[in-house]
Amino acid sequence: MAELVKNKKKDVVKSNTPSFARIAWNEIRHDKLAFTGLIIFGLVVLAIIIASFIIDEQALQIVNLRTRNLPPMSEAVINGEPRFFLLGTEPSGRSVLQLLFIGARNSLTIAAVVTFFGVGMGTLVGIIAGYFGGWIDNIIMRIVDFILILPILMLIIVFVTLKSDYSLFDFIFIMSFFAWPGQVRLIRAKVLQQVNLDYVYASKTLGTSDFLIIFREIFPNVSSIIVVNMTLALAGNIGLETGLTFLGFGLRFNTPSLGSFLFHAINVANLSTRPWIWLPASILILVLMLCINFVGQAVNRASDAKQRGAF
Repeated sequence: MAELVKNKKKDVVKSNTPSFARIAWNEIRHDKLAFTGLIIFGLVVLAIIIASFIIDEQALQIVNLRTRNLPPMSEAVINGEPRFFLLGTEPSGRSVLQLLFIGARNSLTIAAVVTFFGVGMGTLVGIIAGYFGGWIDNIIMRIVDFILILPILMLIIVFVTLKSDYSLFDFIFIMSFFAWPGQVRLIRAKVLQQVNLDYVYASKTLGTSDFLIIFREIFPNVSSIIVVNMTLALAGNIGLETGLTFLGFGLRFNTPSLGSFLFHAINVANLSTRPWIWLPASILILVLMLCINFVGQAVNRASDAKQRGAF
């Protein structure tokens, strides 16, 4: 009877313990900047998804020099049909607004895939290194240390330059290859704290396999820092892709990207007299970065009991 009452009390305590998702949501909900950033980011992503189904990308690739560099709120007749350009046109005569939607989709897709692969691979390797330790940990960390001391940005530029006919998949692969080592150290440090706790020793004593201990016991306890890391890495990868494309080592010129808009600013005439070509993309990059960072800071506070609010 006493054992039954004890188990019921444990169940009540467990049921009253909020999950990390609920804690993070409460932290975001009570932070005006993070909540506003989450709404704006969600609306931008929703608009990009809807526009991707509406916009004819093949027609968007057609160059029309008669409508080049039109200012915002301009009208022009194309193939006998009137066209309205809300944000004007760029030097190829294509709609800046439509290119902005497709470019934002490409940039966000690349950043999301690189973030998912980098954090996922870094988490897996970091958990293995921290859990098993010994020679496995030494080999993994020496490889990670070697990669981290390399000038990653310069190496990406070198690989892109050497492979002149690279595709979108190749570009993502090159960025992803250098995205995981930085995550390994953070996850490994967290796992090293967990492996010395009583619940891990108890699981090993009961004969639980290493696989179950890692993914059923340790992984849930490091999931909060994984979510934080993924949120902040997304903003960094957006900036990396945009910067590489701006420098001419990212996506192909005929593939829209937020960085390709900034590339037009290299031209002095575009920079000074045609700001509608590059300014909308610059504002969108700034807004996306701020939104992601505000949400990431709130999630980071939620993962730390000393920083989170008492809600």
